Amino acid sequence: MKGSSRRPEQVAETIRQVVADALARGEVRDPRVGLVTVTRVDVSGDLSHARVYISPQGEEDERERAMEGLQSAAGFLRGLVAKVLTTRTVPELHIELDKGMQHAARINQLLADLKGEADG
Repeated sequence: MKGSSRRPEQVAETIRQVVADALARGEVRDPRVGLVTVTRVDVSGDLSHARVYISPQGEEDERERAMEGLQSAAGFLRGLVAKVLTTRTVPELHIELDKGMQHAARINQLLADLKGEADG
């Protein structure tokens, strides 16, 4: 059996670029989608599924609406990806909220609170 293929990584990077460019150019016309960042894309080994991790800006309700808008635009975004990819099949896009930034902010807040208690 051959070694680990780089193909899923290459496809993931292409998908990330296409989706990020489409969002930056305002091609997704859903009014719920505001300022969002594509943080990463994970593609399955058989290239049939891609998880697109998104970090929307704004308050909690704005982030939820942006995620709903992006999930409804997943088919449109998949069509844009299909125009660029040279694979036989195009991965199905699954839009997911990237909680990494929120998690990091929460940890920083907890550390700051602990430091404040230690200093005071």
